[in-house]
Amino acid sequence: MSQHTSTPPLSEQAIVVEGTAHNGKPCRVVDNTGTLDRGDLAALLDELIEARRFGLSGLSATGGSTIRLGEPEFTHIQMGENLYRLILFPYEARLEAF
Repeated sequence: MSQHTSTPPLSEQAIVVEGTAHNGKPCRVVDNTGTLDRGDLAALLDELIEARRFGLSGLSATGGSTIRLGEPEFTHIQMGENLYRLILFPYEARLEAF
């Protein structure tokens, strides 16, 4: 049995903006640094919903032949002058310090 990656806990200063994914399920963007404007986070959430980035996806994060459903995707994003690590869980996009 594979071990599912769980979402790490929120920081005390986290800012959470919630919405509804394309499939009707709740989703959210979390700024775990607590430094971004809610309006910017809401715009990011809208973009992610429009791009259908929420929900389960099959992914081989290491490039191997094994695909694990619901594994997080890691990338980076620039917001203003700052660079953040963007972690995409099935129904949450988490921004962390880069």
